[in-house]
Amino acid sequence: MIALIGASGRIGAALARALLAAGRPFTPVVRDAAKWSALGLPVAPRIADLGDAAALYLALQDAEIVISTAHARHAPAILAAAPADARFVLMGSIRRYSRWADAHGDGVRAGEAAFLASGRAGVMLHPTMVYGAEGEDNVQRLAALMRRLPFAPLPGGGRSLVQPIHQSDVTRALLAASRHDWTGPQAMVIAGPEPMPYRDFLAAVVRAAGLGARPVLPLPVGLLRALAGLTRIIPGLPSIGADEIRRLTEDKAFDIAPMRDILGVLPISLEQGLALTFTPAEKN
Repeated sequence: MIALIGASGRIGAALARALLAAGRPFTPVVRDAAKWSALGLPVAPRIADLGDAAALYLALQDAEIVISTAHARHAPAILAAAPADARFVLMGSIRRYSRWADAHGDGVRAGEAAFLASGRAGVMLHPTMVYGAEGEDNVQRLAALMRRLPFAPLPGGGRSLVQPIHQSDVTRALLAASRHDWTGPQAMVIAGPEPMPYRDFLAAVVRAAGLGARPVLPLPVGLLRALAGLTRIIPGLPSIGADEIRRLTEDKAFDIAPMRDILGVLPISLEQGLALTFTPAEKN
């Protein structure tokens, strides 16, 4: 039996639909029964908060494969509650590679360390920026910002590299990982086909959203971080945090050979992914 933790979240819901389409039985493990019910999927859930060890143990007691789309900081609790012979597919984040310390990245690093030290069979997948999920706010938020601005203010002119991955490829990677016969714990980055400068990524989003070209305005990262607070008070602008601006100065370029060779997943191009993300009604 597959136990799917976090089944009512964005990545979890997409995976739940894919499991149903593939005819693979699974049990959703969720905290909020109403949120799961709102998805309209015909599978009865088990209710467990990841902070409730007893409830989590009961929810996972017969699991052969545990897939968790919850934050990686919960890995120790999941490992402790699952059967001894269970295999794991856990979601991490490339934030674990960031040089800027924050609670999110620290939690991913701690979760990965616990998993790798456990000796349990499975994999922790670290996705790059995920876009294209229902309700996601990565490229949609960028498009909303560019609708309000005549130019693109970017630290360093947007030369830092990004490698975003479409939700459909995240789902395919999770499915493939759940079928793989892992013999021990591994960690693996899943990403789009190739890295590109952030300015090129932004230009592709602008085109896909049906907007006119936006010239790049290079600005110092310190100034942009100071101005980020204005996005919370100016009506109509999507909120952008100062730490998000700082992370735009980091290269996020990764080798996807393990994703390709072990999981057999070849990610779609950014153009293909954006075409799937923006419906005609969302353009302009």
